[in-house]
Amino acid sequence: MNQTIDLVIRYGYAVVFGVVLAEQIGLPVPSMLLLISTGGLVGSGKLHPVPLLIAAAFASLTGDTVWYWIGRAGGPRVMSWVCRISLEPDSCVRRTHGMFDRRGAWSLVFAKFVPGLSTVAPPLAGIVGMSQHKFMAFSLLAGFVWAGAYVAIGWVFAAQLEVVGAYIEQLGSRGLALVVAVVVGWVAWKWVMRVRFLRKLRIARITPQELKKLLDEGCEVMVVDVRDRLDFEAEPAVIPGALHLTTEEIEARHLEIPRERDIILYCT
Repeated sequence: MNQTIDLVIRYGYAVVFGVVLAEQIGLPVPSMLLLISTGGLVGSGKLHPVPLLIAAAFASLTGDTVWYWIGRAGGPRVMSWVCRISLEPDSCVRRTHGMFDRRGAWSLVFAKFVPGLSTVAPPLAGIVGMSQHKFMAFSLLAGFVWAGAYVAIGWVFAAQLEVVGAYIEQLGSRGLALVVAVVVGWVAWKWVMRVRFLRKLRIARITPQELKKLLDEGCEVMVVDVRDRLDFEAEPAVIPGALHLTTEEIEARHLEIPRERDIILYCT
């Protein structure tokens, strides 16, 4: 365990840069745990906070910029691909679109603290046409605020983290195995939640061919197009007779949906 701590102290800034960049690209790496740990090392005087925050913020900016240009080049269809690899598919597009509608560029800052949205917000910024200079300014700010928050937690609780570190050190190799198990367990739990959500979608799903057959046979079904505003603007065509409303409008417009027939929702 001492060797691991010595490695982090010696190469801490590079380690932080690499881990944060990996998470911002989309890998399931809990970088916040590393930032809290390095914050504890800052509190004990073993690392300096300024280069630590710079490393984290610029790693975050690098990953975000890659996603920004992917969104600029790929357009709305990029979002469906991003959400397929996200560990938070249930909230991927809807919550991020909602934040952009309400807060604009400040959404880049808020999204950093919401699991599953930090990877989705940058390509969405590219899709909605946010200027590169504005994006980079807010993305860099977001990186500093996000990293600073977790480093500050570690700094404040540096004494407690030292106690935990000493306990793990006493456990020896078992302590390291415990840390690895916690990280692997976190990733596994998120993956299980993702699989369960996607399984629910498959259970309640109807294929386009099945829907067309119902419509051709004259079955009384109500088709509701719940595509988000950006997706609808990119492809405004709708199924004949379908009602278009976003998920945010359902509560206000729910009376437009008849209750006496089957209701079929579709989106991208």
